[in-house]
Amino acid sequence: MDNNTWLRIEENGNVTVGVTTVLPAIAGKLTLARLKLGEVEIRRGQSLGTLESQKFVGPIPSPISGTLLKTNGLVSDQPRIINDSPYEEGWIARLKPAHLPLERILLSKTTESRIPLAQKIAQFHVRCFKAFPDHEMSEIGTECSAVLVRLNDLLATIPLGEVVHLISDDPTSYVEMVAWSDRTGQSLVDWRKEGNLFHFIVKKVH
Repeated sequence: MDNNTWLRIEENGNVTVGVTTVLPAIAGKLTLARLKLGEVEIRRGQSLGTLESQKFVGPIPSPISGTLLKTNGLVSDQPRIINDSPYEEGWIARLKPAHLPLERILLSKTTESRIPLAQKIAQFHVRCFKAFPDHEMSEIGTECSAVLVRLNDLLATIPLGEVVHLISDDPTSYVEMVAWSDRTGQSLVDWRKEGNLFHFIVKKVH
């Protein structure tokens, strides 16, 4: 991890680069990815492109020097993929490294990254769910039955595939949400409890 980027050395010696979950969590839903075209020389720290959201614009610094072989056209067309899958489908670029043995000592190993990554997660209150939310509903002090009415109203107005992050402090909310998902056929993608708060990730599927 370096400047919220990661890299993976492939079997052929080339390197795949992407951004960690921290960056999209801070930026919010990404709306634009402008990536450089291939076959150019990139220095360590030089930008591979820029990412934009409604509240963020920033470069993607390359963690190594080398020849840019290709960038991920899928994220140029659908930047949201970086939010949902930053380590797999949401990779940014592939490079042929120029000085990997020298620059490798400047890189943080996965084990060394855990503490600073945990600190960033705490600092920015990052939550990593199975799907990145498009909408937030914070329903504190409201009975779950009333919350579900508002959730249904919201789902009726948003496009298929969009995701809602619902926060509730109703102690019965988990049972209510499972029953609601079974009844409506909408997808309860993820959930967790933090203190006395329940977090639910719901995806509109029909």
